[in-house]
Amino acid sequence: MTTYKYDHMHLRSRDPMATAQYFEKMFGATILESVQTDGQSRIDIDINGLLIFLAKANENTPDGPSVPYVGLDHFGLQVDDIEQAASELKAKGAEFVAEPYQLRPGLKIAFVNVPGNIRVELLERERSAL
Repeated sequence: MTTYKYDHMHLRSRDPMATAQYFEKMFGATILESVQTDGQSRIDIDINGLLIFLAKANENTPDGPSVPYVGLDHFGLQVDDIEQAASELKAKGAEFVAEPYQLRPGLKIAFVNVPGNIRVELLERERSAL
């Protein structure tokens, strides 16, 4: 049977560098700039092993749908202390669409609205709440 492992996530952005810089500022991402085999520049980010490829959307690419919608809704980043993470992100100017709250015993979550119609969930999990 085939084994599947995570490789990357791919996002489209009207301004990939601005998106990369936001993730760098807010979440400590490393910006990875390179040139593709077709000569086009490429911007990716690495958030502690989570690879995200940022593709430039052309002018004709429509904006994403309003939430909620069918399809990829958000991705999650786990933190040890959600209140501390929220405080640090707010100090940097992050916009929260859902403040930290306890979803169920052992699991606290929050949602950050990232420019470009991207939502990131923050999660603080107790080991027993996996």
